[in-house]
Amino acid sequence: MTDAEPRYLVPIHPKRIAHFFTDVLIIGGGLAGARAAIACDPRLSVLIVTKESLQESNSQYAQGGIAGVLAPEDRFENHIEDTLRAGGDLCDVEVVKRVVYEAPERINELIAWGTHFDEQGGTLALGREGGHSHNRVAHALGDATGKEIMRAVIARLRGLEHVTIWEDSLTLDLLTHTGACRGALVASDAKRKILVWAKQTIICTGGAGQVFRETTNPEVATGDGIAACYRAGARLRDMEFMQFHPTVLYIAGSSRHLITEAVRGAGAHLVDCDGVRFMPDFHPDAELAPRDVVSQAIVVQMAKTRHPNVYLDLSHLDADVVQAEFPGIVSTCAKFGIDVTTDRIPVQPAAHYLIGGIEVDDEGRTSLPGLWAAGEVTSSGLHGANRLASNSLLEGLVYGAHAGEAASQLALSMPDDFRAPQIESPTSPNDAAPLDLADISNSLKSLMWRNVGIRRDGRGLTEARDMVARWCRYVLRRQFDGPAGWELQNMLTVAKLMIEAALLREESRGVHYRADFPDSDDVHWRCHISQRRDEAALTQE
Repeated sequence: MTDAEPRYLVPIHPKRIAHFFTDVLIIGGGLAGARAAIACDPRLSVLIVTKESLQESNSQYAQGGIAGVLAPEDRFENHIEDTLRAGGDLCDVEVVKRVVYEAPERINELIAWGTHFDEQGGTLALGREGGHSHNRVAHALGDATGKEIMRAVIARLRGLEHVTIWEDSLTLDLLTHTGACRGALVASDAKRKILVWAKQTIICTGGAGQVFRETTNPEVATGDGIAACYRAGARLRDMEFMQFHPTVLYIAGSSRHLITEAVRGAGAHLVDCDGVRFMPDFHPDAELAPRDVVSQAIVVQMAKTRHPNVYLDLSHLDADVVQAEFPGIVSTCAKFGIDVTTDRIPVQPAAHYLIGGIEVDDEGRTSLPGLWAAGEVTSSGLHGANRLASNSLLEGLVYGAHAGEAASQLALSMPDDFRAPQIESPTSPNDAAPLDLADISNSLKSLMWRNVGIRRDGRGLTEARDMVARWCRYVLRRQFDGPAGWELQNMLTVAKLMIEAALLREESRGVHYRADFPDSDDVHWRCHISQRRDEAALTQE
């Protein structure tokens, strides 16, 4: 971090600001954050801080489902092998085993808490998605799994008397003192800020898809948690690995809507503008190849046909089954005059899931004492260089449970202390001309999509690095008074980290494709790239 990049986004004057004390602070209210709160010991006070409502998270919008070995013909070894194969030889094998073996227990917990998964003949209806060798994806409401899971989990969460929830509250920064995390600075609105002091802090803020122009992520996904952890000194890892979902509804002028992989699992074909089915030419599993393969194939086919998108064709499938299994997609497409049972759905890839993030151990512990993390905000070792479909909700459940339990046990061993450490951040003079924040944000997103998207090369990455560095020099040193400025600063920080890692990794692996280094290089690059404030990017085995 340079002199132009202050440690805290806004001024902190302890005598001019409110203080709040809690045992465990959880930042983020998606599935990982909610599961962490449920795991906390009820003798503790737990505070959840969410940027918007509890319903507004990537977890809420998850369509496909949650993977687990639930069918008699499936085996844990199969799920493990599928995850490792998709991960580009970069998964942590022990982490994969642990998560896969816990999956049935975690899914059954959801059922016990009132989640209504779809059934067929009195048993769970299990779908199949790309990269999976068996039908093992539990889904709900057809294509609205996340919505149903979060409904049940939030209902359970709201019934816990020791848990307090602050919605519509943006976490600006983590508070650090004597080398440890001590809580966070939270803004409930642009003018009212609160110093939240906690014995242990768990960050579950999700990903950073909004850094890209084309994304499936909701507007809240601006990488705030990752940027805050970086400023606080926590170690990040694998930031070059952004997964692009192959099939997102592409209609000019509309927001991008995810078309779940389960549609291809049900038999949908990908065809180009001439009606040619092309995936069998790229992979023996055709449309059910891993996501990185399908995304790359679509980009190649779009370039070959000089057409801005490809199409999903469901016309050969039973119309009644399609309407029953994918009601959300049927409804969304109908708004644009598309009958999915007869018409082809225009799609193209979009940024979907950040595989890299805050480095954590198998309990969710970060490199910064007092700080834990779970879910998409982390780099746990589960996904390697490419996430297997429907392993994300599973990761949030497993790591949320472990982080919540471990952090609360540590908090229980700590005495109450209602004294606030002396942390100050001076006011910086903002005497420069006002900035058009929307213009910078849009320019950043377009640059990232163009140069740091599905296909990358050294020239484009260098151009992106230099441009982002220029924006950082005059944006990061300012102190803004509202979310638009704070989110832009976070997105610039995350973009800078992504570009640095992508430029360093001179090979292609998983979701990271370098056109100038199209092959994987296990000799030099079967390793992770770690980044930490005040340290250069480095590789480590």
